[in-house]
Amino acid sequence: MTQSLDRLVERQIQKALAEGKLRGLEGEGKPLPDRSGEAFTDMATAVAVRIMAEAGTLPEEFKIKKLLEAAKQSYKEAEGNDAKRVAMALIADLQQRYNIAVEARRRFMGS
Repeated sequence: MTQSLDRLVERQIQKALAEGKLRGLEGEGKPLPDRSGEAFTDMATAVAVRIMAEAGTLPEEFKIKKLLEAAKQSYKEAEGNDAKRVAMALIADLQQRYNIAVEARRRFMGS
């Protein structure tokens, strides 16, 4: 059954190519996006995140992760103990919020 499905899909692709339906698609002629980060994510989560990203919205954990990366950079650039202490407190807070968001998503997705 798998072989017949593969042949059917291949025929449909060849038909679409012959009819020119696969021309002018978004990203045509460009390299595929790097999705190596999805290698350790289950397929359902990866697809859901990709759909959300294409719709212009991301899960809370992604927003927090960007803030966390910025806070880590601020820590590296901080001068003086007080500035480093403030940056470290922010990193700890964001890390905790990130872990909570990841756990919430995992529970919601049932993984």
